[in-house]
Amino acid sequence: MNKRFLLSAAVAGVMLPAVASADNVIVATDAYRWVGDSIVQGEYKAWAESPVEIRSTYHARPHYFMPVEQSWHLKNDISAYPRLHSTNRLHEAIYNMGLDEMINAVEPDTTLRTGKEWAGVWTRDVSYSIILSMAALQPEASMISLMKKVNAEGQIIQDTGSGGAWPISTDRMIWVVAAWEVYKVTGDMDWLRKVYPIAVRSLAKDAVTVMSADGLVKGETSFIDWREQSYPRWMQTADIAQSEAMSTNVLYAAALQATSDMAALLGHKKEAAEYAAEAKRLGEAIDHAFHIDDKGYWGMYRYGRDSMLLNPRAESLGLALAVLYDVASPERQRSISENAPVTPYGPPVFWPQISDMPNYHNNALWPFVASYWTLAQAKAGNEQGVLEGIGSVYRPAALFATNKENLNLDNGDIFTELNSSNMLWSLSGNLALTQQILFGIHFEPNGLRIAPFVPKALAGDRTLENFPYRGASLDITVSGYGDNVASLTLNGKKLKPGEVIPASQLKGHCEIKVVMDNEPIRPMSLARTPNVKAPLTPITWLSHDPELSGAGVPVENRLQWNPIEYIAGYIVLRDGEEVGRTRQTTWAAVEPGEWQVIGIDGNGVQSFASEPRSNRQRLIAEMPGEGTVLRSSEISYRPETPVEGFSGTGFVEVDHTSAPVNIAVDVPADGIYTFALRYANGNGPVNTENKAAIRTLAVDGSKAGTVVMPTRGVANWNDWGLSNTVRVPLKAGRHTVTVEYRPEDENMNLSTNHALLDRLVIERAK
Repeated sequence: MNKRFLLSAAVAGVMLPAVASADNVIVATDAYRWVGDSIVQGEYKAWAESPVEIRSTYHARPHYFMPVEQSWHLKNDISAYPRLHSTNRLHEAIYNMGLDEMINAVEPDTTLRTGKEWAGVWTRDVSYSIILSMAALQPEASMISLMKKVNAEGQIIQDTGSGGAWPISTDRMIWVVAAWEVYKVTGDMDWLRKVYPIAVRSLAKDAVTVMSADGLVKGETSFIDWREQSYPRWMQTADIAQSEAMSTNVLYAAALQATSDMAALLGHKKEAAEYAAEAKRLGEAIDHAFHIDDKGYWGMYRYGRDSMLLNPRAESLGLALAVLYDVASPERQRSISENAPVTPYGPPVFWPQISDMPNYHNNALWPFVASYWTLAQAKAGNEQGVLEGIGSVYRPAALFATNKENLNLDNGDIFTELNSSNMLWSLSGNLALTQQILFGIHFEPNGLRIAPFVPKALAGDRTLENFPYRGASLDITVSGYGDNVASLTLNGKKLKPGEVIPASQLKGHCEIKVVMDNEPIRPMSLARTPNVKAPLTPITWLSHDPELSGAGVPVENRLQWNPIEYIAGYIVLRDGEEVGRTRQTTWAAVEPGEWQVIGIDGNGVQSFASEPRSNRQRLIAEMPGEGTVLRSSEISYRPETPVEGFSGTGFVEVDHTSAPVNIAVDVPADGIYTFALRYANGNGPVNTENKAAIRTLAVDGSKAGTVVMPTRGVANWNDWGLSNTVRVPLKAGRHTVTVEYRPEDENMNLSTNHALLDRLVIERAK
């Protein structure tokens, strides 16, 4: 044993438990071991003194704002909640710690607090937590919390996200999946009748605002809402609004299916069929857009400006949801399970990491993501994936004696940009591992399906007493190991394994006994990998090279970029397609297009693509306005604030009551053109709040698309940027472009939907 470890333990006055024998190893990775009732990571150790006490020798990084708790002991009365009896004391203690901290998370108003450091109810946080375990354990608080996230228009609130929330962030639809989970737990038809119209209204709003031309949902990655933590630095929030995230699309497909299921139970057969068809269509579009054949999983998001590229990173939450909600086919589910990267500390938020960005979403493991990933591994039938997934949640819970928000993926520490103890979705995931995997409790619309998945390393007898279900109290005992049930009894009566137990049969106190078949689970592989950092993103520019000039050659005809250290080469792209590879830092850009460069290292790991540089034909149309100061009644800043940085004679200020803005545009030739607005929006910060400005762009009276103008910083009215682009096929000649507010353009703020418009930027597209 490490002498330093013994010394530090002795100084601290800690009595260490006897080291378990080597044959009692449950999980062992290159980072840590779960041995018997202990977690061992290098010189540190944590163990369960009893089912209601955990002790740890871990020491935090000096001067970090968040200290490490070196022990947990039960503080709240958890007798009203399911009681776990397990052959593994650490399992019991970590489960009980989840219940203990769950009680801390229930506020006096019966809402679910996001975390010790995070007050209030957040749409995505509470929804993911409800799906994991809060619907079963806190049904009333779940209902109240979900209804807190419905606005005055009866729509789901997108309460956080880059650039002013919706429609830059669009993952609010996970609310629908959570609301459906609450129904499956409670069977409450009044609840179903309440939430179904909210789902319908919210889906209808998104259908006219956030759907892309290729049938995908636009917007930010779900939960990964700190822009620079997951996107290249050059991407503006308007670029994120135009991007398409795999995770957000997957949860959207799940929400469509949940709405279909609600409609069917409420007797709306036509609507049920329509929503189911939309869910199926979206699932097919996701597979077509995101699947990477040589990797065996779906990429993280599509990004760019006019030409979209697929970011090939693996993103664990989205992939897990694809498995759990059958958005991916059974074949794809197995492929995802075996091919998505898993590091020594567990499933990363995404992989590979961004090398010049600190730890938070980047270079991190989030226990709630790991919990979803572990549930997906169980559904796919991957025994080792389940073991390492459970270990990735139990390791930090034990060592830090609380359910932390996130962990550094390099060393497993809590040293990240932000962190919290008693984190709602982390503790919800902790509890879900026991309930959904080891006891196999799955809620169906008409009853319970009991299908445990018990790895051989966790074989034994375990019981969950007093589990609540629609007024009944269930004692569930699972014996043995395996992924097949040999026998299932309810109050001594044999039932057919795998079939749903009707809710009508579960009344009063019930005893459910499950005996597993004790047969080996079919072997599957696991894509273990070191924690890899991707190369830096090249910075590119276009310049004029007289030697390349000629008929039809753009004036800016030479693409250049900065050299990247330790790089094997560069991929050059035009309009999103590879045109060549080089080890140099220059390329002849003799054709018009959007040009980008990707660095690639010796192991084939790619950087982000550089910012698109366009040498295409560009037209500029100034706005028909002469504004030079702010005057709108929608903003709270002092009136008549001078504005600088605009072009021409001034700008047009638009808010809820503004008349449509009409711009005459002369198009030189038939073709596809992109339209973007140069705008300013100083109504809020870049990273939070909800005051994104949204407008409809129409050409010759017909709607062409939605223009999103995210916030660019509080009172930053001299900071001008481009909106997303809208593609329009046009004939040569004069056209009228109209920028106007329509009801579907209302944002999450409902009061402020305001921006300054400087000019219209038009380019001839591919």
